[in-house]
Amino acid sequence: MYVKRVLANGVRLISEKLDTVRTASVGIWVGNGSRYEPAALNGISHFIEHMIFKGTEKRSAQHIAIAMDALGGQANAFTDKECTCYYMKVLDKRLQTGISILADMFMHSRFAQEDIDLERGVVLEEIDMYEDSPEDVAIDKLFEKCYAGSALGRPILGTAETLQTINSEAMHDYMRRYYRPSDTVVAVSGHFTEDDLDYIAELFSHMEGEGRNQTTPAVYQPSLLLREKDIEQNHLCLSFPGVSLLSEERFAMNLLSSILGGGMSSRLFQGVREQNGLCYSIYSFTTPHLDTGLFSIYTGLGAETEQKALDLIVRELHAFCENGPTPDELSRCREQVKTTLLMGLESTGTRMMTIGRSELLRGQVAAVEQVLASYDKVTAEDILSLARRIFDFDQVSLAVVGQPDREETYRALLQ
Repeated sequence: MYVKRVLANGVRLISEKLDTVRTASVGIWVGNGSRYEPAALNGISHFIEHMIFKGTEKRSAQHIAIAMDALGGQANAFTDKECTCYYMKVLDKRLQTGISILADMFMHSRFAQEDIDLERGVVLEEIDMYEDSPEDVAIDKLFEKCYAGSALGRPILGTAETLQTINSEAMHDYMRRYYRPSDTVVAVSGHFTEDDLDYIAELFSHMEGEGRNQTTPAVYQPSLLLREKDIEQNHLCLSFPGVSLLSEERFAMNLLSSILGGGMSSRLFQGVREQNGLCYSIYSFTTPHLDTGLFSIYTGLGAETEQKALDLIVRELHAFCENGPTPDELSRCREQVKTTLLMGLESTGTRMMTIGRSELLRGQVAAVEQVLASYDKVTAEDILSLARRIFDFDQVSLAVVGQPDREETYRALLQ
């Protein structure tokens, strides 16, 4: 059962107690990511995520690292388009000590200029690391082009140009303006006491600020991205406008993705890899945001086989729009999705991630039984109707990274 407490300053504390474990996972969720940044400060949210670990007014970076290791705990963070999360997992008896360190990092980081200058190099190396992964390049660069001109299209990591201008003053100012109590959720899952929750509430009652962060609407535009890279394979990402993370159709969308490219028995895996031997990896995935979303298919394969593979993918999508899923496919994939959900909930970390993200972005946390029931209610007709609307080839986008053919070749294949 989830218990929600709203502090006087607007910070939400949501907790889920599990008496059968000895650990607790805590996450500080902020409704701020790359989508909220001014263009000139693109990448600052992710940069701040790095700098949170570099020392506070009371603790040096080394002190933080030693203290976390001494607890036997795990601490990390991530930034995406619409939120940032700082999280940790510790033994129940160490919870108050651990959260006191994490809260200090969150609310009192120094952002020393000398540390920023050093860490900027680390972030630039991270950008280069992604550039060395053609799969990431195909997916990320296509998304950027599909939403070009809107904040959603900007890279999470920023660019070398925007990172160069970010200094200590900019970080402090950004946190004052964008890290707001009303946009902050502290999620706790695992074994804890009421005293632990009171302690966490007291720590975060001192967070200052008011108001909420606002997004500008994202505008999708069909795109074709061809990028040469000296690699052995061509990496393809095919995308269509999807549904938002607030849409009631998200359950049908997840089942549609599972049927088409969610596992070894999926249509695309069987048709493109198993029956024709054209690739090693092929899968589909969804990328939902607050007001929009994408449905995508990725594969990596040789330049000499990509046209046949792309033709098979397009034919499979058209065929699916003719008849929809078979009863066996729907039953099998429904069980696969539900089982994955339930198995993930055996981890306090996964449970914390689930309740924290849900409360922050949806404003509520649905009971597991309610989520399972939502999947059970999806019919074959629901999925077919969604597929016919989603797979509009006037709205298709494609990225090819490697040794791409001419633009006209891909446009013809996608007709």
